[in-house]
Amino acid sequence: MQNSLILHIKKFISLEPSDIDKLESCLELSKIKKKEHVLQEGQICNTMYFITKGCIRQYIINSKGAEQTLQFGIENWWITDYLSYHNHVPSSFYLQAIENSEVIAIDKTILESLLIEIPNLEKYFRIVMQKSFGAMQMRIKFLFTMSAEERYHHFNDHFPEFVQRVPQYMLASYLDFSAEFMSKIRAGKV
Repeated sequence: MQNSLILHIKKFISLEPSDIDKLESCLELSKIKKKEHVLQEGQICNTMYFITKGCIRQYIINSKGAEQTLQFGIENWWITDYLSYHNHVPSSFYLQAIENSEVIAIDKTILESLLIEIPNLEKYFRIVMQKSFGAMQMRIKFLFTMSAEERYHHFNDHFPEFVQRVPQYMLASYLDFSAEFMSKIRAGKV
């Protein structure tokens, strides 16, 4: 499981064998059962999660009491509440496993120490954050510029693995339309 994180890191930076040993000694491997939460609204998020197996989503409960999915994460993706993590404030989000999942959890204090001991890791996490931020910007663009049907087809064309793995009502909430509308799109009735 740790090997997948090391391989991911090596896509972006190089690490000395001693750095790899140091990093591996600090990693916590966790299994998360389907539907289990690793973060709930109101909790302070002190952990970043690297997904080695499974699928996790970030969501809110909107003013109507409905779940609104903001983000999905699958293998080799990081997921956390970055604002709560960085500012040490209560989270506005929930993180929940959609499937039985396995993650490498890194506590903030441990990661901060690692970044001092292995300065090259700063570059890796900067790249990860930039890629994540860019993906969120594109998602916002699609929400503002595409029709619901266009969003579904774009997502289906570019991320078919999600369409197969994620419950349709979660996918519909992520794409910002109802599960009923999703059924119509899939049936070709739109």
